[in-house]
Amino acid sequence: MRLGIRLLFAFFLINGIAAFFVLRVFTAEIKPSVREVMEDMMVDTANLLAELASDDLAAGRLRADAPDAPDSAFARHVRAYASRPIDAAIWGFSKQTLDFRIYVTDATGRVVFDSERKAVGEDYSQWRDVARTLRGEYGARASRDVASDETSGVMYVAAPIRVGGRIAGVLTVAKPTRAVQRFIDRAENKVLRGGVLLLVLSALVGVAVTVWTVWHVRRLRDYALSVQAPGDSAAPPPPVPQVPGELGDLARAMDRMRERLQGRDYIEGYVRALTHELKSPVAAIRGAGELLQDELPPHDRAQFARQVVEQSERLQRLIDRLLELSKLEQRQHAEAASPVALHACAERAVQQATARARQRGVALLLSGDGASGAWEAELVTLAIGNLIDNAIDFSPAGGTVRVQVEGASVTVQDEGPGVPDYALPRLGERFFTTARPDGTRSGSGLGLAIVRRVMALHGGGMEFPAGARRGFTVRLRLPS
Repeated sequence: MRLGIRLLFAFFLINGIAAFFVLRVFTAEIKPSVREVMEDMMVDTANLLAELASDDLAAGRLRADAPDAPDSAFARHVRAYASRPIDAAIWGFSKQTLDFRIYVTDATGRVVFDSERKAVGEDYSQWRDVARTLRGEYGARASRDVASDETSGVMYVAAPIRVGGRIAGVLTVAKPTRAVQRFIDRAENKVLRGGVLLLVLSALVGVAVTVWTVWHVRRLRDYALSVQAPGDSAAPPPPVPQVPGELGDLARAMDRMRERLQGRDYIEGYVRALTHELKSPVAAIRGAGELLQDELPPHDRAQFARQVVEQSERLQRLIDRLLELSKLEQRQHAEAASPVALHACAERAVQQATARARQRGVALLLSGDGASGAWEAELVTLAIGNLIDNAIDFSPAGGTVRVQVEGASVTVQDEGPGVPDYALPRLGERFFTTARPDGTRSGSGLGLAIVRRVMALHGGGMEFPAGARRGFTVRLRLPS
C-alpha cells in the first residue's frame, strides 16, 4: 500500500472515530439538556402557582364538592389561561397552544382540582411527584400517556402548598415533552449537519496534507533516484529539493550522504579503471625494456624503442585526460566572461590537432560560420579538440576529418568504420571504447567523456546523427 493511501486511510480512520464519538456525545446530550432546562422552568412555575393556590386551598374553595368552587379565583384564572389565544414565533417555530396542565391535591393526595377536569377525585398519593412532595422532598416524574408511544411522554413537576407552615396539598405542573421535541430535533439536525460539514472539511484538509506530504516525499525519492556518481553520468548533480521542516533536514542529510558516497565511489571507480588502463602500456613498456637489455639487431632495437616511446605517450595522454576530466567533474557550471565565437574555438582546436593529423596522414577541413554565445572558450575548444583527436584515431591514412560550424552547433565527421548502433548509448562513458580501424582497442574513452561533461556544464548536448554514407559523425549543440 502506498504512503499516500496509508496516510489518507489513517487520517480518515482517526477523524471518523473522533467525529463519531463527538457527534454521539452532542446528540446524546441535547435531549436531556433541553429537558433539564424545561424542568428548571417548571419548578419556578409550580412554586409560583402553589403560592397563588394556597389561599383557595386553605378556604376549601378548590374542592370539587364545595358549593363555592366555581367562584375560586385560582380555578378561574387557570381555566382562563388554558383558553387564551396565542401565536408566538419562537426562534423560527410557531407556538399556538398553551401546554401546561395543572392539578392540585390535598394533604392525602386526592386530586381536588384539575385544569383538564379529568382526574378530580382520583387518588394520586402513590404518584412520585405527589408522594415525594407530601414528604417534604422534591417531587417530579416523567410518564407516558400511551405506554407504547415514546412521543407521548409528559414531565410532571410538583411544589408543596403550605398553609400555616404545614404542607396542606401539592400543586403539579405537567407539560408534554413533544412541545420541546421539535427544538430538540432541530438542534440535533444542526449538530449533524455541522458534523457532516466538519467531516467534509477535515477530509479536504486530510487530502491536502496527504498530497503535500506525498509530493515532498516523492520529490525526495526522485532526488535520491536521480543522484548518480560522476563516473556514471556527465550531468551535474540535481539541486537539493527545497522542502520545509524535518523533510528539509532529510533532504540535506541525503545530499551530504550523496557527497560522501560519490567521493568514495569516484575514487574507487578511478582506481579500478586506471589500474585496468595502465596494465597494457605498462606491460608493453616492461616487455620492450627487458628485450632491450639483450643484444638485438639494430632494426629490432629501434622497433622496441619506438614501442616504449609510443606506450609512454599513451600513458601521458591517459594521465592528462584523467586529470582534465577530474577537474571538470568537480565543477558545477561553466564560466563565461564575455561572448565567445564558436568558429574561433573550432579553428583553435583544428590548429592544435594539425601536427598529429599530419603524422597520421589525415587531412583536417574546417568550414562554416558559427554564432557567438556566453560559453567558456577554453572548455569549448577542449571539447572540439577531443572530438577531432577521436576522429583522427579512427580515420584511415589519407582520410579527411571535416569540422563544420553552423550557428551554435559543431559537427565533426571522420571516414572511419563508424560505431555500431548498440554502442551509441554508452559513448561518453569513461574507459568505454570501440575497435579502431586496425582492430585494436588502445583508446581510453576519456575523450568523449570530457566532451559530454563540457556539454553538461554548458547546458548543451552531444548527438550522433545518422545518415552518413561512411564514417562517424558527432554533433555538439550549445545553448544559444
